[in-house]
Amino acid sequence: MCKLTIREELEEREKEILAPWAGFSVNSKGRLHDEEQCDIRPVFQRDRDRILHCKSFRRLQDKTQVFITPDGDHYRTRLTHTLEVSQNARTIAKALRLNEDLTEAIALGHDLGHTPFGHAGERVLDRVCPEGFDHSKQSLRMVDILEKDGQGLNLTYEVRDGILNHQTSGHPNTLEGQIVRLADKIAYFHHDMDDAIRGGILAENDVPEDIACVLGRTLNDRLDHFIHDIITASAGKPVIKMSDETAEAMMKFRSFMFERVYMNPEAKGEEHKAEMLVEALYGYYLEHIDLLPSYLQARMDQGDSKERIVCDHISSMTDRFAIARYKEIYVPKTWQ
Repeated sequence: MCKLTIREELEEREKEILAPWAGFSVNSKGRLHDEEQCDIRPVFQRDRDRILHCKSFRRLQDKTQVFITPDGDHYRTRLTHTLEVSQNARTIAKALRLNEDLTEAIALGHDLGHTPFGHAGERVLDRVCPEGFDHSKQSLRMVDILEKDGQGLNLTYEVRDGILNHQTSGHPNTLEGQIVRLADKIAYFHHDMDDAIRGGILAENDVPEDIACVLGRTLNDRLDHFIHDIITASAGKPVIKMSDETAEAMMKFRSFMFERVYMNPEAKGEEHKAEMLVEALYGYYLEHIDLLPSYLQARMDQGDSKERIVCDHISSMTDRFAIARYKEIYVPKTWQ
């Protein structure tokens, strides 16, 4: 009898530990392109590692979360947001005996296609590109065909599905993907409130009483409540959900955050400048397709429009890189 590889031993351990409705590595629907299995890592762990080591993951460190180029070292970036989503999601998955590797891979990859300057950049590309732009679809496009200079990461179906469906309108096909979908909301409500307090936009006691009495009166209390509530409501069931009371309070909290932070001119006063910058870069590169990386130009031979590959190029930029390119193109050197 052949000795099991380390990967096979780990796959057997999943069968012993995980809940019956978990995403088992051995049951993965596979990759876009078949490849030899790793002898040490199950497929979802391998996906996690590929995402962690890819360029688009590293670029998240210099992409806006909510506040554009804030004064201070402690505001969240798209990278720290991603790490907080991952931590919250892993805590829930572990408590529910679901696949932590699958959960973490989805969480780490869910925002890889985000634009510079956060949702401000996304809104511009969605408006100016005839085909539209959505960061969830772009994240999938990033891991499928743009990473590694056009080779892609060749991730599993389950991770790709979770990345594509992480937004509110999405319907992930795995419970691990459903966890990330909720963990994403929990993370940004938590840290965006924290950053708003840091920026003097909000105070802790501004949270309305009908929300605070359900979710908690402090940042830590609310985060703790959300995670405990999801675990309690989902334990022993093939579904990921919140209690009705918490779900209702979260929707009220969402409305509060939109009114006081996400649509607040004081918090978002610089966004119009970022939007003008992104639109200017889009127009420039449409007229100078020859300046795009060769692997993007090659996508036109495979049916992609020039508008789409310009979106690919701009969405891959960090805030700093986009600003530098704008200055290089539009600002005389003697003015800089």
